[in-house]
Amino acid sequence: MKQLILLMAVGLIVGSSLGSPAAEPAQVKIENVQVRVTDHGYVVLLKAGEKVIPVFVDPTVALSIHGALSGEKTPRPLSHDLMHTILRTMNAKVTQVVITMHGSTYYGALSVATKETTKVFDSRSSDAIALAIHFKAPILVGRDLLDSAGVSTKEQGGAETL
Repeated sequence: MKQLILLMAVGLIVGSSLGSPAAEPAQVKIENVQVRVTDHGYVVLLKAGEKVIPVFVDPTVALSIHGALSGEKTPRPLSHDLMHTILRTMNAKVTQVVITMHGSTYYGALSVATKETTKVFDSRSSDAIALAIHFKAPILVGRDLLDSAGVSTKEQGGAETL
């Protein structure tokens, strides 16, 4: 099957936290993002160290993330392109995204900042990831989530085989 592999290297910070160390669990910054086409649909792979967290997304989110990573434009703006334009026009920006899991569902906490304030919005993880990539903002996951939901790239023979 045709695989679309795109990387976005944004560095790796292990053990940093959001706020006070006692208030938040250890966070891991995602070092690259890949969009793949699989037999089960589109999947975004969030990679940190030797593990990847697979997040299945709908085709429009995959296209949006692909465009943001590659710089390719669609003939008409997609929802995330529009949100990026609106936020920039209003002098706001996405400053970070934190991905968590509740039950078997991923959640995204999307931090949006203006000169005056920062607000955190609940969102689908896929939408938060797409907007973070549009704004080149860090994507963070808890170390516990990486340990529980992450798939070892060594066990799988490298991320290319997932």
